[in-house]
Amino acid sequence: MEEKKKIPCPVCCRRCLLAEGQTGACGARKNSGGQVIASNYGRLTSLALDPIEKKPLAMFYPGSMILSVGSYGCSLRCPFCQNFEIAAAYSSAAGSAQRELETVRYTPQELCDLGLGLRSRGNIGIAFTYNEPLVGYEFVRDTARLFQEHGMKTVLVTNGMASREVLMEILPFTDAMNIDLKGFTPAFYRDFVGGDLEMVKNFISCAVQGCHVELTKLIIPGKNDGEEEMRRMAAWIASLKGGRGRDIPLHVSRYFPRYRWTAPATKVETVYRLADVAREYLDHVFTGNC
Repeated sequence: MEEKKKIPCPVCCRRCLLAEGQTGACGARKNSGGQVIASNYGRLTSLALDPIEKKPLAMFYPGSMILSVGSYGCSLRCPFCQNFEIAAAYSSAAGSAQRELETVRYTPQELCDLGLGLRSRGNIGIAFTYNEPLVGYEFVRDTARLFQEHGMKTVLVTNGMASREVLMEILPFTDAMNIDLKGFTPAFYRDFVGGDLEMVKNFISCAVQGCHVELTKLIIPGKNDGEEEMRRMAAWIASLKGGRGRDIPLHVSRYFPRYRWTAPATKVETVYRLADVAREYLDHVFTGNC
């Protein structure tokens, strides 16, 4: 009998080749009937009404609230992950971590109805956050379209490690993003978090043309805390939008030990110093977790 063909997943730089029934490295996408689908479609692990500043977004409807939802799975392998219980659905080789996760199923319409019902509490829309939303971009797209039809906003909190094809699926329905730019060297992405810097840069370059974008860099001692790296990164951000990227907000955030990374927390003065370096190139630099 001829072996069934493996199907490539189109989402991130891994391009996992999946046999029938096999789940990709993200823990959220699988080959089902010869198609790569999001097994986490509509399966929520987290649901909250959050201040918009918590995303973090400092310059997008400040003072408002937003319905924030998360599922499970992630395309990166950050050893310092803040939400590893849901992001690291891949953590067990047997896949048991996924089966043990408690999820609640929502349809896009049910989430939209919930969001509309929260308008009286200051809700302006929906934010896809907590895990990496783009490993389940189909649910993001379908839900965001409904929110847009009702005049509400959609926010995406993402690591940006996704193909242009995936971005084009969701960008028409997205009003704002906070994108993690975790480091600015290929080695940091390849060896430390298991990603691809160029894919993230390409994602950011395209996203800033289509919606409001703010960026976040978590400062990890000894890994991405050099002044020269920050200077190169801030200069690159300023070069975006045809050289008009100075107005792109950057959040410089303090790391705390979490998950598998136990190095001491970043010194507050380090965060402030690197923020000052970024301000040589950018007009809106914020510090977080200090």
